[in-house]
Amino acid sequence: MNNLQNIKIILEDGTEYFGKSFGAKKSVGGEVVFNTAMTGYPESLTDPSYKGQILVLTYPLIGNYGTPVVEKENQMLKYYESDRIHISGMVVSDYSFKYSHWNAEGSLADWLIKNSVPGIYGIDTRALTKRLRESGTMLGKIVYQEENVEWNDPNKENLVAMVSIDKKEVYGNGKNRVLLVDCGVKNNIIRYLLEKDTTVVRVPWDYDFSNEEFDGLFISNGPGDPKMCETTIAHLSDALQQDKPVFGICLGNQLLALASGADTYKLKYGHRSHNQPVLRTGTKKAYITSQNHGFAVDNNSLSKDWEPLFININDGTNEGMKHKTKPIFSTQFHPEASGGPTDTAFLFDDFIEMMELHKSK
Repeated sequence: MNNLQNIKIILEDGTEYFGKSFGAKKSVGGEVVFNTAMTGYPESLTDPSYKGQILVLTYPLIGNYGTPVVEKENQMLKYYESDRIHISGMVVSDYSFKYSHWNAEGSLADWLIKNSVPGIYGIDTRALTKRLRESGTMLGKIVYQEENVEWNDPNKENLVAMVSIDKKEVYGNGKNRVLLVDCGVKNNIIRYLLEKDTTVVRVPWDYDFSNEEFDGLFISNGPGDPKMCETTIAHLSDALQQDKPVFGICLGNQLLALASGADTYKLKYGHRSHNQPVLRTGTKKAYITSQNHGFAVDNNSLSKDWEPLFININDGTNEGMKHKTKPIFSTQFHPEASGGPTDTAFLFDDFIEMMELHKSK
């Protein structure tokens, strides 16, 4: 057990929080963000959308169920959202050195050490989160033993290029062929698609898919500023001229908006939790959703051919959009969850139905 008192987190406004070390003994810089979910740290840590970020978990007890076994299914790790940890550092209130779960293979601390990711516990995460909510997301540094470490703004880098695959990969052998543009896709998105009798063709973020044969186009989630993905946006602009079904999630929502001529902007502190309420426009139907994003689509910038599909009930921000005449839609939240609620998983069925209808014409 490591109870050293020589680690701290520093925010760019000068605020310091002193804690204890678990995980890798190193210093890192990144963007400090918070997630209010009560469960799901293995899924969050392996979500590529967290690339470059120092993650603050507001639920006080972390580590009590360890980390899942490493087991593959359909070419993917069965209990993780990618093949590695993507966060730069982890901040928690109370770390549990003892863990217990039927599927646990090891401790969270050992997993962090193996992936060279520092962790700090004993922090007043409530006070830290309140500061981020009031002042907005800030850069920060986890400093171990007074090591010198640079500030790092991950949003100035093309994070998508860092987390996307390098070459085309194919999953399944179903009747509907889905071309998936990997901007940092979560495994559970692929799992959902495979359950719907599809063949998933996963291609890199900057792949020119204009000559590919597919029944539907899927644009995945991913990290950072969507405007960094200029090549993807250009390819999507061409694809939007066609009538084939398109479905985008999270970053995919933002990239489709930019490809359509709309604009995106950075949120004050983003949406990262399992309890974000959204309203389907034109109805009184509300859903609880899982989310992880720091940017949003500007509803006022949508052209006459597009309209919002969902709205965030808390702050009125865009949570999805659809084309008024073509089979194209997107969500800012994660219908596939992992972790979180699956209230909106029916949207995958909607996508499949669109492909079936388009093929029957």
